[in-house]
Amino acid sequence: MHIVLHTESSHGHGGQEIRTLAETRWLIDHGWRALIVCQPDSPLLAEARASSIPVEAIRMGSAIDIGAIVRLRRLMRERGVSLVHTHSSVDSWLGGVAAKSLGRPVVRSRHVSIPIRRRRALVYRLADRIITSGEGVRAMVIGAGITSERVVAISAGVDSARFHPGVSGKAVRDELGLGAAPVVGLVANVRGSKGHNVFLDAARAVLAVAPETRFLIVGDGVGFDDVKGRVRHLGLEARVRLTGFRRDIPEVMAALDVLALPSIRSEAIPQVIPQALAVGTPVVASTVGGSPELIRDGENGRLVPPADPAALADAILALLREPERARAMARAGQVMVQARYTIDATMARTTAVYRDLL
Repeated sequence: MHIVLHTESSHGHGGQEIRTLAETRWLIDHGWRALIVCQPDSPLLAEARASSIPVEAIRMGSAIDIGAIVRLRRLMRERGVSLVHTHSSVDSWLGGVAAKSLGRPVVRSRHVSIPIRRRRALVYRLADRIITSGEGVRAMVIGAGITSERVVAISAGVDSARFHPGVSGKAVRDELGLGAAPVVGLVANVRGSKGHNVFLDAARAVLAVAPETRFLIVGDGVGFDDVKGRVRHLGLEARVRLTGFRRDIPEVMAALDVLALPSIRSEAIPQVIPQALAVGTPVVASTVGGSPELIRDGENGRLVPPADPAALADAILALLREPERARAMARAGQVMVQARYTIDATMARTTAVYRDLL
């Protein structure tokens, strides 16, 4: 029985960490053995324990943390780990060196669309395969000097048991007192790259024309207090609600009339777009990173330039004013998700990579 070890040195809890949890759970549910190693004080540790996913805490201080390499080697031997799948820079060095010293194959994920400098690409050479979250990110890895045969694009998959057209948003609307108002949401880790300020400026423009509209900002992160302060500064407290972190994301998506993702930088293949489409919620996104790999403007959603609140507001208003056309776009997106972006489809490709190395 093969055992896959996922390593993650991040202290955050965004799409990357959520994907690692979901894929580890999928492996276990489909007859593999798998576990996660992460930082002792990380949200990932708490979430894995809450979900009964096997997890070990090892502090990973830096890329040259010899003690962490020793502890990872010991764990790999004790647990009989067959393959190591790394996710962030620090754990890719530590987990990669530990695995290679024991003759174990290494898979490295590249989740973000930040360009890679060639001199920093050495860590990718430790890996036997690199899985990127989209074709754009794959091109960046190849551009950094990694041979194309070792790089495969596999996006995060949507759990179709949780995200599907039958999900109801009524409980969320009732809880938040939204009534029958049009609701536009941004569901993302709250940090600068996700474009929360663009979203708020667009909200102000939409409200000038359609004052009955309500806006939700769903998620937590380093920028939460700044965004909350900006909502107050713009006088939008009555129209914009910050919910913080929530686990009922399918129901949140179903409660929205429009999902907006106005990222301004570093967006790979965002998980929230296929999740929204899977439940039937129309999407407007910026042309950053991998979003254009998912959205064809006017066919299965709307695309707007990044950092352009006026364009975002216009696209939101167009979707709200033509609900039938918006729903038709969402249905086209559903078909795409069911064909290519379910977690079963993406994990079939991922486990094919594992099997090839094993």
